[in-house]
Amino acid sequence: MEWFETVKDQFFRCFIKDDRYMLLVKGIGVTLKVSLFAIILGILIGFIIAVCNLSKHKGLKAIGKIYTDVIRGTPSVTQLMIIYFVVFATLKWSKWIIAAIAFGINSGAYVSEIIRAGILSIDKGQTEAGRSLGLNGFQTMSRIVVPQAVKNIFPALCNEFIVLIKETAIVGYVGLMDIQKAGDFIKSATYIAFMPLIGTAIIYYVIIKLLNIGLRKIEKALRKSDLR
Repeated sequence: MEWFETVKDQFFRCFIKDDRYMLLVKGIGVTLKVSLFAIILGILIGFIIAVCNLSKHKGLKAIGKIYTDVIRGTPSVTQLMIIYFVVFATLKWSKWIIAAIAFGINSGAYVSEIIRAGILSIDKGQTEAGRSLGLNGFQTMSRIVVPQAVKNIFPALCNEFIVLIKETAIVGYVGLMDIQKAGDFIKSATYIAFMPLIGTAIIYYVIIKLLNIGLRKIEKALRKSDLR
């Protein structure tokens, strides 16, 4: 009973008193907002870089290689701080937008390799078939190759989105109140470590679990046309 009363008291102090649970609620909004914007930007950048990496043009290929090497070879927290405190230091943009851009740029390097591998996984005969039907290079890519590649790369893109959500836990470095930062704030205000940390862990777990369920349903719908 004494243990139960202690847990009850800590729960009250961490989440109920002074409406501290609202910090976590707002943190969830920030995390989801940054992650969603970042993955959309990451897919756009990733597709462009993948095209550069697959191009026969030496200049485009060099750009793609340098981009992926630099982004994948440096820590995401370092990239976030460079983009926030250096690149966008003079702009009065919202913190979450700058953070989303930073994560989008980071994600783009990984997404580009996923897309490149997906395109290369499609048999060359598909491209030849498209060209024999009178389609040009762009039409063949957009109507035949890419739709097939999407089904192949969708699980990897889902995994990248999940990883991205967890990586956004570092946005506190630029003063954003996300889930992790909200938990840290509660911990500092109450001098209780266990309850805020477990709370943030549970929130992340639930978000990822729900996301997994939704993405699996989408993947299942994409696979309906496959013969198994």
